[in-house]
Amino acid sequence: MARALKAFIDCNALRKNLKLVRSLAPQAKILAMVKANGYGHGIVHVARILQTADALGVACIEEAVELREAGVANRIVLMEGFFEEQEIPDIIRLNLELVVHHTAHLKALAAFEDPLKIWIKINTGMNRLGFSIPEVVEVYHQLMNNLSLKIEGFLTHFAKADEIDDPLNQQQLEDFFKVISHLPGTKSLANSAAILSNKRAHADWVRPGIMLYGVSPFPNRYGALEGLSTVMALRSALIAVQSLKAGDSIGYGGEFICQKPMKMGIVAVGYGDGYPRLAKTGTPVLVNNQQSQLLGRVSMDMIAVDLSGQPEAKVGDPVELWGPNLPIEWVAEAIGTTAYELMTGLSTRVPLELIDP
Repeated sequence: MARALKAFIDCNALRKNLKLVRSLAPQAKILAMVKANGYGHGIVHVARILQTADALGVACIEEAVELREAGVANRIVLMEGFFEEQEIPDIIRLNLELVVHHTAHLKALAAFEDPLKIWIKINTGMNRLGFSIPEVVEVYHQLMNNLSLKIEGFLTHFAKADEIDDPLNQQQLEDFFKVISHLPGTKSLANSAAILSNKRAHADWVRPGIMLYGVSPFPNRYGALEGLSTVMALRSALIAVQSLKAGDSIGYGGEFICQKPMKMGIVAVGYGDGYPRLAKTGTPVLVNNQQSQLLGRVSMDMIAVDLSGQPEAKVGDPVELWGPNLPIEWVAEAIGTTAYELMTGLSTRVPLELIDP
């Protein structure tokens, strides 16, 4: 019998979230983020489910190759550009689109004469990737001198879109529109948070990421409050049940000590699966769809959970680590991390099972 741990992927939920993006930004095209193995949901699965998106965004050519080899024909944009000049012939062969964000890109592209569609990244305040505002016009004209290059448009990235009222959001927006006001090309600014909160930022292309997977981009909120549907459910089962007495300790280091007689269960999941080792006692878990909590340290393959309120719990009973009944945002907050890290941190030994009625 196989180990119980699986990540269940609700295909219809993913489609519903894409549909919600369409309804929020009806005039914009959608560049759907599928990088980092589709935010842990399986890049090929996700790309096929999101095939009605106008383009797909990946971080590197390796992700694009995986999609092309799987037969995904959508437009694909390399959001970090290329890392070595030797990648350019494959970028052209695979019909990929390229984000240009550094002078090294300009020098390398000058030597190529094959058709290539590019996006110019502008740094308006994120201070991560992109040309500075004073550089943009010169960069544009330099790229235009290479007749084989087709400039699709311009993009930037908000640093604080999840902090809706922060003045930096408006400043970035104004700076972006000002610097490209006389330059032809499409415009893209909005990530998930800006799609949900800033209509002016929708422009010509929106770039949904975390919201596609049913997770709120805002602190202290969860997906259902944004009208999103949960896509991933991480589920396992009890593999042992123990009856402990007062004074007994649990797990490595004996960090949790029973204050009274109690029932405890062992669940097949651990940091070897990507469940965070730093999760502490009190991290929420559902057993038999009832609230429980983590006890003691996370092991490589197992965690202990409190069964004090479930005297009938037994080996084989279902456990939900996060999913539609236990928002991943709640789990992330308890651990002191983000839903992004939990989803993308799942290891390859966690099977993905598609639910597609």
